[in-house]
Amino acid sequence: MRVLFVVFPWRTHFQQTVPLAWALQAAGHEVRVASGPALTDVITSSGLTDVPVGPDEPVFERIEHAQAQLYEQLVAEHGEHNDILVDLSENREEVLTWERLRWGYRFLSATYRGANDAMVEELVDYGRWWQPDLVVWDWMSPAGAIAATALGVPHARIRTELDVEGRLRRHYLRVRAQQPAADREDPLGDWLRQWADKYGAEFGEEMVTGQVQIEQMLGSMRLESDVPHLPMRFLPYHGPSSVPRWARQDPSRPRVLATFGISLETDPSAAAFSAEQVQGMLDAVADLDIELVLTLPERFHKELVRVPGHTRLVEFVPLNAVIGSCAAVIHHGGVPAFMEAVAHGVPQLIVSRAIPDMGERGPRLERAGAGLWIPGDTPQEFDGDRIRAALVRLLQEPGFREGAGRLREEFLAQPSPSDVARELERLAAR
Repeated sequence: MRVLFVVFPWRTHFQQTVPLAWALQAAGHEVRVASGPALTDVITSSGLTDVPVGPDEPVFERIEHAQAQLYEQLVAEHGEHNDILVDLSENREEVLTWERLRWGYRFLSATYRGANDAMVEELVDYGRWWQPDLVVWDWMSPAGAIAATALGVPHARIRTELDVEGRLRRHYLRVRAQQPAADREDPLGDWLRQWADKYGAEFGEEMVTGQVQIEQMLGSMRLESDVPHLPMRFLPYHGPSSVPRWARQDPSRPRVLATFGISLETDPSAAAFSAEQVQGMLDAVADLDIELVLTLPERFHKELVRVPGHTRLVEFVPLNAVIGSCAAVIHHGGVPAFMEAVAHGVPQLIVSRAIPDMGERGPRLERAGAGLWIPGDTPQEFDGDRIRAALVRLLQEPGFREGAGRLREEFLAQPSPSDVARELERLAAR
């Protein structure tokens, strides 16, 4: 069969789909990946076939443009400082009022429009020519659902984080149904319906959720949902990389990896952790008997005034090559670091709620006894001494290693991408 992946044009979003795309290709299926032109080199370097769709304009510029007018309206109605844009992982009914949900959904819908509108027509045209049997779309790319609906082919939504957006959608529809008929706006549904109407199709909630959802998070952490789902074991793909010499032998002291994603390099304004906070962490752990491996873009190395002698500064290291030798991992909540720590049974400290599902995933990690979470809701929470205290607990209390081991056993029992590829064959056949 022919399988078309539709991916948000951002490297980490694509990388988390690669093992499944490889599994389908290895099973003899034709696989192609549609995304923005900015991702062409990233896709082709993975050995997969790229289909560039949409403009060259950076995707976050399009998103910011789509949100700008809405934000002006929000400020006019509620002032510059407001608490009306909700955390996507918020689940308290008393907090999720219609006013908060409505504004939050307006912004979420604007995000989807900005990321997807410019690619839909070209994507549908390509689909009509290539005739895929199945579409797999990343959660930030409902253009894939639009194309599949226009083509009349089955489609699956692939997730890595917990599906907090799906739960927020259920809250939204519940509260919306309680409003007067004239006030029941649905920005996301209306947007998808307009595209469905353009292609002579009908809108359904499957365009929001996928007909089936492929979920790479651990089953014990999964949010309840009525959407059919396929669990899949997360497998690492970091792009072209090599194992450095220092990582080819066991460390003489407990090794700790600190990694905060690529945002410092690609968009410093959106970074989960500032250079000043990294410096505070380094100062606080300077006297610990550890080997600290810190991944940081080289141009930020010079912003650090003091680097402890036990610290190894590197620009990048493939996580699967080093985490297995670690006694603990400190990170910002990104799925690769989270899942690699789980895969190797390593306790982890998550710092920040920069990732949309952290309001759920952080507490669930702590309840599993496999790590700790510092939300960072105030600057004081990012204090180096607090990070040090949490790290010392992970290194000294054996319960965290035991909890991480239990998560590892669950991880290893999850279906492989090859198993999921066979299930997708059955879905397409039905």
